[in-house]
Amino acid sequence: MTIRPLADHVVLKAVEPEETTQSGIILTTAAQEKPQIAEVVAVGPGGVVDGNMIKMYVKVGEKVITSKYSGTEVKIDGKEYSIVRQADILAIIV
Repeated sequence: MTIRPLADHVVLKAVEPEETTQSGIILTTAAQEKPQIAEVVAVGPGGVVDGNMIKMYVKVGEKVITSKYSGTEVKIDGKEYSIVRQADILAIIV
């Protein structure tokens, strides 16, 4: 099954959070924060949204930083994805 987002929505797959700190301390699952770095899996076509023309700036395969509690989380075929509006993406990691 594939996901095809509509309008200005983007499907993201979270990048696994770090399990150790820079100093080598191993973090438990409870201590790890929700990842804010994700990989773009699918991008909607953009177009007119709420009366405004939206151009899509992100591309499939790019890594992005999102707002901490943005989007809708879904589970398809055992994999977890997040669907967000392009406006919830703060930056593209180059």
